[in-house]
Amino acid sequence: MRHYEVVFLVHPSQSEQVPAMIERYQGGLEKQGGVVHRCEDWGRRPLAYPINKIHKAHYVLMNVECNQEAIDELANAFRFNDAVLRNLIIQRDSAVTEASPLAKNGDERERSEQSDNDSDSNDDDTDNSDD
Repeated sequence: MRHYEVVFLVHPSQSEQVPAMIERYQGGLEKQGGVVHRCEDWGRRPLAYPINKIHKAHYVLMNVECNQEAIDELANAFRFNDAVLRNLIIQRDSAVTEASPLAKNGDERERSEQSDNDSDSNDDDTDNSDD
């Protein structure tokens, strides 16, 4: 079996259906004997250039190990799904399991926002105790 990196962009009006789409695509790959090593939902991000007058899309990254028939079926599913604006399937030399740089940056941002919120709530508590 070969290793692949799959990225697909979903129409922003279909963002609420992305988790179901991911489950469906992962299930199809696993049914064919494939393994999903990494799946990251990057969320809504601006496009580098407009696609059909759309300026944002929902990005999803998957690293999988599967046979050629499973990849062909996945590419066919992308082709017939109107919600998928673009997709890219790249063959990799080995499985990639660590978090992508984009996901790492998102985690760091979330942690800093949580620490900021925690410090803000602590500041509010100290203000109330002074009264």
